[in-house]
Amino acid sequence: MNDNTNTGGGMIGMTPRLSLMMFLQFFTWGAWFATLSAVLDSNGLSAFKGGAYESVPIAAIFAPLFLGLVADRLFASEKVMGALLVIGGLVMAVIPQVAAASGSDAGNTIVWLILIHSLCFMPTLGLGNTIAFTHIPTQNDFPKIRVWGTIGWIVAGLIGGGLGWSNSFNLFWMGASSSILLGVFCFFLPNTPPPLKGKPVDLRSLLMVDAFKLLADFNFAIFALCSTLICIPLAYYYGLTSTYLNQTGFAQSAATMTLGQMSEIFFMLLIPFFFRRFGLKNMILIGMASWVIRYALFAFGAPNQVTWMLLLAVLIHGICYDFFFVTGFMYTDDKAPKDIRGQAQGLLVFLTQGIGMFFGFRIAFGGSFGPIPLNWHIGEIGKQVVSSEKYNEALITARGTDEGMSFFESFSQMFSRSLPEGLDPQLLASTMAEWKQFWFFPAIMAGVVFVVFALFFHDKMSDKDVTEPEIAEATPGETVV
Repeated sequence: MNDNTNTGGGMIGMTPRLSLMMFLQFFTWGAWFATLSAVLDSNGLSAFKGGAYESVPIAAIFAPLFLGLVADRLFASEKVMGALLVIGGLVMAVIPQVAAASGSDAGNTIVWLILIHSLCFMPTLGLGNTIAFTHIPTQNDFPKIRVWGTIGWIVAGLIGGGLGWSNSFNLFWMGASSSILLGVFCFFLPNTPPPLKGKPVDLRSLLMVDAFKLLADFNFAIFALCSTLICIPLAYYYGLTSTYLNQTGFAQSAATMTLGQMSEIFFMLLIPFFFRRFGLKNMILIGMASWVIRYALFAFGAPNQVTWMLLLAVLIHGICYDFFFVTGFMYTDDKAPKDIRGQAQGLLVFLTQGIGMFFGFRIAFGGSFGPIPLNWHIGEIGKQVVSSEKYNEALITARGTDEGMSFFESFSQMFSRSLPEGLDPQLLASTMAEWKQFWFFPAIMAGVVFVVFALFFHDKMSDKDVTEPEIAEATPGETVV
């Protein structure tokens, strides 16, 4: 690893440069991902939400193959990352123009463009980590660099909300600009040679063969199964929360949802303390239980649009993510032999952000997998919110335009919730009743996973102390903010 004082020929120190890289990278993602459903709803493209969101887990599934076959062997990491981000940014810049066109083909084209962008973007998560770890003195320095990625996600949401773009395709202009800017910046980062240059392709490593053998351990198999299954209700949060918050009266849901990332930073810093107090199993169970609580708050807060319930449900994202996923990365790192730790982390990402999220979006949006229908529900619980589209049209009409609203007035709507007076009260009541039944379903799914994990998982971490370096070592495979 290089000395942190090395400027690579530039005037800026290494840590600030890598921090800026992380900031812009997650700014690009946070600009559009969390509020995509609200954008599509507000522009008459609700039918394409499932396909648009599924693009990301599909890209996550193929990203390790690209990294293993191309990026890790043929080209310098910063050059591959720069090229991918410039191409991905240009593709993203086309989306608002396509959205402005009328016709049924616009939605399908947008889905394909989001898929192409995601295929370019997802490999950069691993490339960014490779660049960072190559040029920092120790892994202990990684958290203070990686945290700027979460800050970038937060700032993107706050700017989008402040500009009044939470329901606008203008968010893609913001994401495209950030992607292209970072892509150009990458070419000025220090040289990071391909780590596997000259080495033959190792199919065992590429296909995670040795990591899959870890599933022969009963406890790790239960952990892997529950990690995959818990990502099904997770997809409900990422795919539909912005639409739900918008319909309950939060006009700038892009800003509102950043509260979750703010809490993520807070709880991330406290993980070593909580881990020593609660231990592995209890930490993961607390994370799972938080998913149940979150969706229950969404459900019970729907009929009367209870502001504190809705905000609290967003705020506990830090517990939902950190206690489950970060702890899970730590457990995986501890469980895997040293020579296959990278494979093991890749396997966990493949199962959670790939397989779990893919099926989660399919079920959340009522799709199907081949001939198998995935419009799952229990009676009325979990049924699609059929009134949503009609209600959204009425909400847009009743709200009118906010063209005269200043940045700070729009930004203030992050915490405030209000619905226009002209909204049909019967339509409001029926739509919120459907949302209540809808949110109970992911709560039940998370509850079932909680019970399975509580009954069948009986493992512990090794005796080594849990410290900040272990958290840093566990995070490189992370692909969800």
